[in-house]
Amino acid sequence: MIPNELKSSTRDLIGQLARGDYQSAVGRCAKSRLSVDDLRSAIREYGRTLVMPPAEAYANLDAVQVKSAVFPTWSVRAPLWTAEEGRSDLTLELTITLAAGEPSIELDDLRVP
Repeated sequence: MIPNELKSSTRDLIGQLARGDYQSAVGRCAKSRLSVDDLRSAIREYGRTLVMPPAEAYANLDAVQVKSAVFPTWSVRAPLWTAEEGRSDLTLELTITLAAGEPSIELDDLRVP
């Protein structure tokens, strides 16, 4: 079962991306392998408009718990949606750690085909 903190953290981060608020998305993360410009460029080059996924998309996140972590940690892959195509080929990759009930997010990648 996927903890609610993972779903809500992922949903909030995707919301920031869908609004084009890349600065807040990167700022929300404890670590990011992508810069604001990296995100902006990747999404612009994809050539479509990000939108919020339907609510049920978060029920089926691809989340795998990292067994060797000190705190509960998951590797999360979340598909992104666009206005033009619905579910797209874009995938947001995150690592989310729950320490003292607070999620700590690492932005690992934005996979673009």
